[in-house]
Amino acid sequence: MLAVTGSRACRRHADPARSKILFPFDNSYARLPDRFFASVYPEAVSGPVLIAFNGALAKKLRLDLDETDAGRLAAIFSGNVLPPGAQPLAMAYAGHQFGNFVPQLGDGRAILLGEVVDADGVRRDIQLKGAGPTPFSRRGDGRAALGPVLREYIVSEAFAALGIPATRALAAVLTGDPVYRETVLPGAVFTRVAASHVRVGTFQYFAARGDHEAVQQLVDYVIARHYPDLEGAEKPALALLQRVAARQAELIARWMGVGFIHGVMNTDNMTISGETIDFGPCAFLDEYDHMKVFSSIDQQGRYAYRNQPGIGQWNMARLAECLLPLLDADEERAVEAANAVLKAFGEQFQAAWIAVFRQKLGLFTEEPGDGELAQTLLAAMQEGRADFTLTFRRLAKLAEAEAAGGETRLAAEASFVEGFAPWQKAEAWLPLWRERLGRQPAGEGAASPAALMRAANPALIPRNHRIEEAIVAATEGDLAPFQRLLEAVSDPYNDRPEFADYTQAPKDEERVLRTFCGT
Repeated sequence: MLAVTGSRACRRHADPARSKILFPFDNSYARLPDRFFASVYPEAVSGPVLIAFNGALAKKLRLDLDETDAGRLAAIFSGNVLPPGAQPLAMAYAGHQFGNFVPQLGDGRAILLGEVVDADGVRRDIQLKGAGPTPFSRRGDGRAALGPVLREYIVSEAFAALGIPATRALAAVLTGDPVYRETVLPGAVFTRVAASHVRVGTFQYFAARGDHEAVQQLVDYVIARHYPDLEGAEKPALALLQRVAARQAELIARWMGVGFIHGVMNTDNMTISGETIDFGPCAFLDEYDHMKVFSSIDQQGRYAYRNQPGIGQWNMARLAECLLPLLDADEERAVEAANAVLKAFGEQFQAAWIAVFRQKLGLFTEEPGDGELAQTLLAAMQEGRADFTLTFRRLAKLAEAEAAGGETRLAAEASFVEGFAPWQKAEAWLPLWRERLGRQPAGEGAASPAALMRAANPALIPRNHRIEEAIVAATEGDLAPFQRLLEAVSDPYNDRPEFADYTQAPKDEERVLRTFCGT
């Protein structure tokens, strides 16, 4: 075991309902060898106050919690009270950060309470972020400020509503204690739920130490937990690499489809399960710019919007390096097998990207020129500084208006075209799109382009200026903007007049140009 900090262990278990099973824990990661993690308890906070709780998710996780008892929920989700059966630990991992390898990172401000099997039979991690220092904190305080907690809560739940694989938000708690960054900020703890927290960097941690036994154990663990259909594979490590690469290609294509920029695609922030994780300096595009960067720490644009698929492939190369000894006994054949997976990644991403954008354009049949049609529109959006989300949503409304004709269609087309400057680019593209739609089957029983587009193009996203607005208000004691934004993003594909203001692009003075990771 790497380390144990237990000075507050008795306090962690000072639970008046200790005999009651609040969480149906079944902690598989804690059963791995000691070198995989450090046992560590959350550090007590002075005045926990619950500010958000995801009751629907708690029910799905089969947690026996009273939603009306805010004080008790605050105690549990701040780490002041440890639920029976919890085995708190900080996971060990390494990672490439902006291309530079760091052999030891690990959970520096996160503590895994344990795992539960949810109502669908899926194993889920429950983790506290901002619960105090761990042996991996590297002189950090292990705490989180309120702003990053609210950002992760909002974006996590927005991703769930958008249907994109991601970690989920279970709770957020104010600690009553300040945290010190550039300024003094209110502290908070975020409770994250994930299919698991095993990362590319987890494999790198052991591979860098030449611990091939641990790499093999990790392969076996991940296959059993996430990909049990691979257990009988002739070469399990190769099968795992292929599956993880395919998952990542699909995930990044779906990010691109909603204009999402992760902002910090380090190998320690890429999960083996294929979930989006670590919403630090993330952001969504307003006006389309394929080289857009928001993250304050991405000075060279490594993780710009357009670069994300290439970085995903690069990350898979790093995973492949860790698995080489397990891919084939012959090194040359192992390298050849790894390179084949990396080549396939590019093909898989391209196929996934075209599938995403076909839906966004209302195309339910396939033609070779579909990718070019999408790229032509994106090039026009780039030149015309068109808003990403609004452009596709207006195009969906135009598809709906096509059948109605008359003034309805003219108004919808005008709305779409006027979103561009110069508008001539959009006007020139529309006949190409209409011609392509016209080659699809029509009539009774045929798929509806408009319905397909409404389901693929959200009316609203958690825009950066709205997130910032919610964070600033919450820091000053007003949680209403946070709660309203959270409600808005919970149903992104339907037009709701009460949230019309959230569908609008920011004014020039409202634009958020930089986002921050919050560590």
